Order: sequence, then structure tokens, then C-alpha cells
Amino acid sequence: MKVMVINSGSSSIKYKLYRSDTWRSVAAGTVTRIGEPQGEIKCRWAADDGAEQNRVQSLPIPNHRVGLDRIVAGLRETGALTDVSELAAIGHRVVHGGERFSRATQVDDQVAAVIRDLIPLAPLHNPAALDGIEVARELFPSLPQVAVFDNAFHQTIPPEAYRYAIPEYLYREHRVRRYGFHGTSHYFVAKRAAVLLGRPLAECNLITLHLGNGASATAIRAGQSVDTSMGLTPLEGLVMGTRCGDIDPAIHFYLCRNAGMSTDSLDALFNRQSGLLGICGVNDMREIHRLAGEGDRNAALAVAIFCHRLRKYLGAYYAELGRVDAVVFTGGIGENDADVRERTCAGLETLGIRLDAAANGAPGGGELAISSVDSPVKLLVIPTNEELEIAQQAFAAVVGDQVA
Repeated sequence: MKVMVINSGSSSIKYKLYRSDTWRSVAAGTVTRIGEPQGEIKCRWAADDGAEQNRVQSLPIPNHRVGLDRIVAGLRETGALTDVSELAAIGHRVVHGGERFSRATQVDDQVAAVIRDLIPLAPLHNPAALDGIEVARELFPSLPQVAVFDNAFHQTIPPEAYRYAIPEYLYREHRVRRYGFHGTSHYFVAKRAAVLLGRPLAECNLITLHLGNGASATAIRAGQSVDTSMGLTPLEGLVMGTRCGDIDPAIHFYLCRNAGMSTDSLDALFNRQSGLLGICGVNDMREIHRLAGEGDRNAALAVAIFCHRLRKYLGAYYAELGRVDAVVFTGGIGENDADVRERTCAGLETLGIRLDAAANGAPGGGELAISSVDSPVKLLVIPTNEELEIAQQAFAAVVGDQVA
């Protein structure tokens, strides 16, 4: 059997196809510019001899229904999928499940209605995900559709960590609380960390750092999320590519009163014009390092602020957990930026965090142990694989098996 993973955006669809016996990806691709005069379909698949094949097509894709139909037709043409009956399920990435979902869930009319009800909490993401789900249900009515929620892993966070110090009615009536995101990634790397540590996940205390254009930290006690840096929305927490992360909430009032800014302009400012981009004009950390090396003070400051915020969360979560078995770096920056990892860990030797500089700077990808041999806290670099995690959770939701 095979499992397809779909990440549906407002004008795009990303997909990946896995074999459920080996969890090897056999095809992947994107459909972009949906609704524009000319769309684009990219497909990558493995030929019978194992060689990777690629194909790009340009044609009108008026809506998500046509996009998904073309994806399946392309998979059939390449031989990656002989028939839809080969599919055990389609797993859909859904950003927000509110408080209703703590695990991957097969979608029926009631589940779809709940996802729709949660649109105010994720207005940019849930509508597109729901479009993808509804199109898939219409095209393949007998095929299980499974929603995998970004915030589900964080449903174990206790009230003292997820409630804000604001009137209770705002939580009760408007659902204002910390939800957290990147849960699929944090859970995936936590499971891999447990394997590398040689112990069950339920016995592991971890701090996982998902560092990319979006960034978040999670404290994991006995295998469960107990705190995370993102909040009601993905805006809270760490410094990100274009998001500010934690700031004084009164800045909003100040800018409204003194700069004449509206709520929409504040939304754009803090979500799309701030973070690394706002500090130095660039949100690609590789370019920021280059500029800093050439003497650009704002670029150097951007890296310093990014790492300062990261260290604050690392220290806070260490205090919250009491015992930390490993710190895990993942995401584009976490996996590839040795300088950020070094700056984050520098001076934390008294906490048992001791970096091996040679291991940290060694070339190559994949899973790495970058702590010194005498470090009480292990430092791990683990590439995330959210698509694989979604595929495995979707398969488990359908067949009822526990996928390790």
C-alpha cells in the first residue's frame, strides 16, 4: 500500500507519495500558480532502475480540484501509482486543530465542520487545507482522508503553560491560549532523538529547536510536549525570518497612537516585515552571515539577536524540565548553520551543555552528535521530515497500528 501526503496552500499543492512497507518516497512534486492563466506542475519520481526522473508541465490549473486530478494522473503516467486503490490514505497537513484534536483524525463531515470553525484561529492556512480535503473527498469518496494537525503534539501542555494572564472569558469565549505549532516536526525529531539516545521516548527529556524561516522551541518531558514558544499564532516566541517573535504588547498601542498604524498594517509589520528581515533587510541566514562577514553591522546584529533569543528559551526550558537528556537542532538553520549552533551553546557548560567544535563544524548532512564525549546533555542535529511523519500518522489512523 501507499500513502499520499498533501499540503494545500491558497494557490498551490505540495505532495509526496510513500510506500507503507519501507516508508520510502517514490514520488513528490508541486502544483503552483493555481487560478492564474498558466500554472505549473513539477513531478519527481524514481524509475524502475532507481534513477530519479523529473518532469515540468505548464498548463492552466483553474482550481484545486483540477490540480489534484492532474497530480494523480501524473503519478499514473509515471508508474509511481498504478491505481488509486493502491492508496491506504491521503494525509493532509492542517495547521490548526484547536483543542479538539490531539492525534491524526479521519475526516468526516463533523471533522470538516470543526476545521472550518477554527478558521478564525488560522485564517491563512485552514481554509486552503480544508479546500484540499474537500476536493480529495469529492474525487476519491471511498479513500480515507486523514487530517494531521500541526498543534496536536502540543495538546499535552498544562494550563499553567498554555493560559495567558488575561481575563478568563477571553479563553472561554474566544479561545485565546497558547496552541503551539511545528508539532509534527518536534514529534518526529523527538522520536529520532530517543532512538539515538537508546531509550524509550517516554523516558526522555528533550529541548527541540526547529529553526528555519519559521522557528520554534519545545520542552518535552517524558516524551510529551509541556511548553512551546509559539502561542495563539505562530508569531510568538523566537526571532524568525520575517516574524518578530516576542515583543512588548504595548508596542501595538504605541504604533497605533503615534504612527497611525491600523490592525492590518500591524499584522503585516510583525508577520511579514520584521524578524531578520526587519533588522537587516534580508531573511536568508546564509546571506546574513555573508553580509556580517563583510562588516555589515545590522547583519551581525540580526545573528546576535536571533541567538540571544534562542539561548533565553533554551535556558528557560532547561529550568522548566529540571533534567535535559538532549538538545535537538532541526530545520534549515538548525541542521545547516554551525555558527548559530555554536553561539547558542556557548557559555552553557555549567548546565552540562558542551559542544564539540570539530563535530559541529564537520561537513555533511544527516543525523549528527555534536556534543563532546563528556557532555551530560547530548547535542544532536536531526533533519526533520514532516511529510514522512504525516504519512505515518495517516497510515496509523487508518489501519490502527502504532507506527514507531
